[in-house]
Formats: sequence, structure tokens, C-alpha cells
Amino acid sequence: MIYERPRFLPGGDSAFFVELGDAIDPELNRRVRRLHLAIQESALPGVVEAVPAYRSLLVYYGPQRTDPEALRNGIEALLRKTESTDFPEPKVTEIPTCYGGEYGQDLEFVAENSGLSTGDVIRIHSSENYLIHMLGFMPGFAYLGGMPASIATPRLSTPRSSIAAGSVGIAGNQTGIYPAESPGGWRIIGRTPVELFRAENEPPALLRMGDYVRFVSIGADEFDRIREEVERGTYRVVETSLTGEG
Repeated sequence: MIYERPRFLPGGDSAFFVELGDAIDPELNRRVRRLHLAIQESALPGVVEAVPAYRSLLVYYGPQRTDPEALRNGIEALLRKTESTDFPEPKVTEIPTCYGGEYGQDLEFVAENSGLSTGDVIRIHSSENYLIHMLGFMPGFAYLGGMPASIATPRLSTPRSSIAAGSVGIAGNQTGIYPAESPGGWRIIGRTPVELFRAENEPPALLRMGDYVRFVSIGADEFDRIREEVERGTYRVVETSLTGEG
């Protein structure tokens, strides 16, 4: 459900939540993105930061610089304005991925669980444009929506202590990419040599809420070639529009 008017909920003595609905829904998420961009561009007095999520934003503000009620009124006015304002067209970032083998130890399990061949899982997983609903969990980790239900797979009952950076996983009906080595309980089906987060870059995260990801299947030789380019700093990701134009 998308609310007709936002709900403002307390988030501490210098923050509040702006809830725009109560579902995980692409159109609701687009409203969140539009409001987030509008807040960034408007420079509302007192706003320190706005953090977007699936269906809401957490707005931090300086209590000494603004009145919370005035800020809420300003955000509500911005939300009305965004309904008739054009915002940047989302882009699609291609993520080259080597599936299976040493890079995707759970690919066979996902195939067996889904009643499919490993080739079918790769074909299905790499056939979609996945909406980036939000970034969270760790810097640069994108929560992707739109994975076909035919390859949905339960997460591990016991998380692994270490998942390699770049690992592509499935957990339930979600898919995502681990930007850095970390513990994790997702079923790993592949790995990308592309860096998703580098602190010295601007912006540091490769992916952005509201854009899309498309996985592109590659072989081990291509994986090594791209990894070498990434290490040299010469690799450039491929980005297109939703219509497939560069």
C-alpha cells in the first residue's frame, strides 16, 4: 500500500522516519527515490542527512537549526512537488559474473532445489534487470528486487564465517552481491571481479538506489582478465538505459 500522505515517526531526538507506504513495491520505492533526490537538491534548512530504504527515509536534522514541525511541512511539500517533477532516468549497470565452480559453490544446490539444470539457473538469473531498492547491511551492498520465483532458494541454516568479496548470492526471493569479504548466509552461485565499493572513489559505491543491475555470465578466463583490469584501475563497467541504449 502507498500512503496518500507520509507518516512521520520519531527516530530519536534529532531524526524522524518518513514512511510512504507499507510494502516492498517498485512504484513505492520510486517515490522514496524521488523524495530522497528532492531533499538532496532542495537544501532544506537543518537537514543533516536523509537515508533511503525500501519504503521510507530516515531524516537526520540539527535541532538547533530547524523546527521539526517546519521541516516535516517542508518535506511534505517536496513530496507533492515530486509527483510532477522529472528525475534522472535510471541506468542499468552490467555486472560480469562467473557462475558455479570455485566461484559459486551453491549453484548445484540452487538448481536441485528449483528442479532445474545449472544452465537454466544461470540463464534465468542473468535474464533480468534488477531494481536496486536500497543500499545497506555493509557499504555498497545493494538489495535487488525482481528475481524470478523459479530460482528462489532458502538461505543457509548456518551462515558461513567468510564469503569472498564479489560473491553473488540468493536468499529466498532476493539476490545480491557481497562488496567485501564477510560472514554470510546466502547461497553463493557466482562471483564478479568488479569492485562495488572503494572508499576513495566519489561516489564510493558503484551502485545507486533506483538504478538497475543486470548480471552477465562470463567464463573463468574473462573473470581473470577483468580482475587484472580492475587491479590496474583501467576497467570501466558497462552502463545502459532501460531501453538498452548506451
